[in-house]
Amino acid sequence: MSESYAFIGLGHLGGNLAASLIRNGFAVTVHDRDPVAVERLVALGATAANSPAEAATRAGNAISCLPSPKVSEAVLAGPGGLLEGLPKGGTWIEMSTNGRDEIVRLAALASAKGIETLECPVTGGVHLAAVGRITALVGGDATLYERHRPAIEAMCAKSFLMGPVGSAAVIKVITNMLAFIHLVAAGEALMLAKQGGLDLAQSYHAIVASSGNSFVHETESQLILNGSYDIGFTMDLALKDLGFALTMGRDFGVPLQLASHVNEIFQIGKQEYGGGAWSTQIVKLLEDTVSSDLRAPGFPAKLEI
Repeated sequence: MSESYAFIGLGHLGGNLAASLIRNGFAVTVHDRDPVAVERLVALGATAANSPAEAATRAGNAISCLPSPKVSEAVLAGPGGLLEGLPKGGTWIEMSTNGRDEIVRLAALASAKGIETLECPVTGGVHLAAVGRITALVGGDATLYERHRPAIEAMCAKSFLMGPVGSAAVIKVITNMLAFIHLVAAGEALMLAKQGGLDLAQSYHAIVASSGNSFVHETESQLILNGSYDIGFTMDLALKDLGFALTMGRDFGVPLQLASHVNEIFQIGKQEYGGGAWSTQIVKLLEDTVSSDLRAPGFPAKLEI
């Protein structure tokens, strides 16, 4: 018999992850502050709950996918939170991106109530989450991971158990740090190509087939060339993750010169376009500076599989 799950946080990422669970036959009880997001999941077969606690009481296990550690703590341990509803022996699966110290501290709060924790941030983008092909980075007990592996594999094509709780936070922050560095680099590369008189579409494809290719160039550069920039991930979220990376750099004694510079660029991007702007709009800083847009025909407004 498969486990039942509460799912809290139905944004761009969480809504797709919860839908994958439902699609694969899991019983899912959902809660989100946005009633439209809840209705979308109920239409797919989920049950709605009025609070995280109520959802957790019904399901016995809980998954959360939230925008910040502050929100994660409120959903877990605040009034009406998951710890009020989860039974002893239940599991909290945290799919939000947290710093290592944050997830270790939150897991300790859960442990004090007899609740086990798996951290399970995901990487690869909203478009892969929509079709169950995103990658999970897992931290926690190996036996607990095996218990919930069917649910994780229903949402994610690949999963990597990285070690104890806190381990997945480190690798997730590393992958996001790399992605933002690659994004800024891709924008500079495309602008060099354009100002050098090259066809941008042909340049995109040439880079994809070259040693300079990256996952970010293959995916996010398409949205830049289209002009939609619609990656489903904001400047504020990028700055949150870069902040985690810089904190880890200080804690681990690793100088992060590239990440520090990219963080400064994103701070300027937020000032120019707002924290709610898509993270891909960081390239617009270069477009505005050079007074030249990076556009080419034949690229999608949203990423598709």
